[in-house]
Amino acid sequence: MADHEIVMREALALAKAAAAAGETAVGAIVVKSGTIIGTGSERTRASLDVTAHAEVEALRAASRHLQSSRLEGCTLYTTVEPCVLCGYAIRRAAIARVVYGVATRQAGAVTSAYAILTDTSLVGWPVAPEVVAGILEADCADMVNQSAG
Repeated sequence: MADHEIVMREALALAKAAAAAGETAVGAIVVKSGTIIGTGSERTRASLDVTAHAEVEALRAASRHLQSSRLEGCTLYTTVEPCVLCGYAIRRAAIARVVYGVATRQAGAVTSAYAILTDTSLVGWPVAPEVVAGILEADCADMVNQSAG
């Protein structure tokens, strides 16, 4: 399952399910050694939990799968650039790579002034993950725009 587009299509299916449930259309998947070990979709409204972002849900599922909060060697796929909250969780979990579809810029953990995912000045933190942006970007943007409208 090394092809980014294959996994991103699965994340888009999770985003579509989130939108159908009245949530923001975001889906996330954690992969380790070619195997999906965690999935998540936005659940902030249904769970009444502002931290129930798709990425956090996927990290929680992957941590349960591995029985560890350290997700070294894992790749997180998400349809939308992780926000600062998710970026913090991703960094602390020691995710090796983040692959996302569409940038958010304003509060994004890569493209905003709060680029916690790529900040190399964070002493004592796990190494910044590799970031791959723009995978199925148009499809991801369409999904977000449909759920916003």
